Amino acid sequence: MRSMSTLTRADLADAINRKMGLSRAESLGLVESILGHMSDALANGENVKISGFGTFLLRDKAQRIGRNPKTGVEVPITPRRVMTFRASQLLKERVTG
Repeated sequence: MRSMSTLTRADLADAINRKMGLSRAESLGLVESILGHMSDALANGENVKISGFGTFLLRDKAQRIGRNPKTGVEVPITPRRVMTFRASQLLKERVTG
């Protein structure tokens, strides 16, 4: 079993620093700017598509009745907006081999 690690903002900035030659501060600023634009678009109700990577999709879920699995009591679940990620075919092939 492989150990699981996490790619962080700092890791992304470091990769940009090494490949593009930007300073660490400029690299981190670039990462923050990209993530900020993505977050703003999602907050404004827009989907975000990154070709060759995937799409962040927003979906509105209607109110529904749920059930407490322990007691069986029905509970209303309020309507809400959820975000999902759909990986591109290229990413799927790269991840699964």
